[in-house]
Amino acid sequence: MAVQFKDYYEVLGVPRTASGDDIKKSFRKLARQYHPDVAKTKKGAEDKFKEINEAYEVLSDPDKRAKYDALGANWKGGMDFTPPPGAAGRSAQGFSAEDLGDFSDFFSSIFGRPSGRAGRGNVRVTMPGADIEAELPVTLDDLLRGGKRRINLADGRAIDVEIPVGVRDGVVLRLAGQGGPGVNGGPGGDLYLHLRLVPHPRYRVVGDDLEMDLPLWPWQTVLGAEVRVDTPEGAVTLTVPPGTQNGRRLRLRGRGLPRGDGSRGDLYAVVRIVVPERPSPAEREEFCFPSAVTGPADLRPLMRACSAFFSRFCCCSRVSWLATVLLSSSR
Repeated sequence: MAVQFKDYYEVLGVPRTASGDDIKKSFRKLARQYHPDVAKTKKGAEDKFKEINEAYEVLSDPDKRAKYDALGANWKGGMDFTPPPGAAGRSAQGFSAEDLGDFSDFFSSIFGRPSGRAGRGNVRVTMPGADIEAELPVTLDDLLRGGKRRINLADGRAIDVEIPVGVRDGVVLRLAGQGGPGVNGGPGGDLYLHLRLVPHPRYRVVGDDLEMDLPLWPWQTVLGAEVRVDTPEGAVTLTVPPGTQNGRRLRLRGRGLPRGDGSRGDLYAVVRIVVPERPSPAEREEFCFPSAVTGPADLRPLMRACSAFFSRFCCCSRVSWLATVLLSSSR
């Protein structure tokens, strides 16, 4: 007796060369879409779900798949198919095709009745729950030190999430079994959390490194200086070399983000030269005689006196500053 051929690959929407993982992934997607308990469109969902389940019954089993593939690749869904001699109308377990319930006559003509299946109308298929994806905002402190975060899901559940040390923006955390509930006792789906870094007011993340702006007065960049820099671990002293240009990146080694091998990136202080629009008296004094100008201790009183002397006769304070520098360097 001829039956209609079933193209199980077409039913699951996969090529004949699909891997077992691809077949499983496609089945789970289609099963969630057409399961009678969750389908948005009920009409035809039950028949479609049975067809999907039958296709997966064959293609997920290596032996059944090999037997099915042996029929050849030229068959198309709906074509008349004559079962192999001796197999038509009778299953391998002694059931007639009419007794096979939720599996088609085509299936029974090739494989017989699958073990553990109930009769028509009593099929009970367990199915994993749907996976859930969400975004989880994280701070720079989370990237540096890790931590625990409690989040509330749309279904009212509250769960604790461990944030590992050294994660990065865009990393996806998988929480197995924390997704949607399974169907008919199936396992829960998974929860996928996409980490999104909240911008920090001071530091910028560049790969494994951190960047920050370092405002400096002009005389600090010309003459060099020792300046205080706030890092995520606390304040440190940074040496600014003489002749530093605007935009130069001064490195603080090992003060960036943690890496998987236990090392750390670096912190870069990016020089931003600041020129005061309305300098205060203290800033004017600093510009005339910068504290960054150093020299032997016995010369410093003379240097300051020279600066005061020249400033009385020079209309430009820069001249007095230059004279002071020249005097200090001639010693």
